[in-house]
Amino acid sequence: MTKADIVEKIMIGTGLTKRDSAEMMEALFSIMKSTLEQGENLKLAGFGNFEVKQKHDRRGRNPQTGETITISSRRVVTFKPSALLRQAING
Repeated sequence: MTKADIVEKIMIGTGLTKRDSAEMMEALFSIMKSTLEQGENLKLAGFGNFEVKQKHDRRGRNPQTGETITISSRRVVTFKPSALLRQAING
């Protein structure tokens, strides 16, 4: 499913215009993105949790040369589906 497909479903479900549906979807994604950028977790009841986790520096290896390198620390976003979503997917 693409953004265009989501916009189409919003348009059909709400009766809004395609433009308004696209703006609503973009506004939602913008709020979600800014929340996660600030390091806050995002909980959507009945859907799941988006969590920002800090990964520390770690040792890695260049597979071509075998050289040991340090992989720098970074933040990553993880998603844990709710029990309702897992149940819906698994039947």
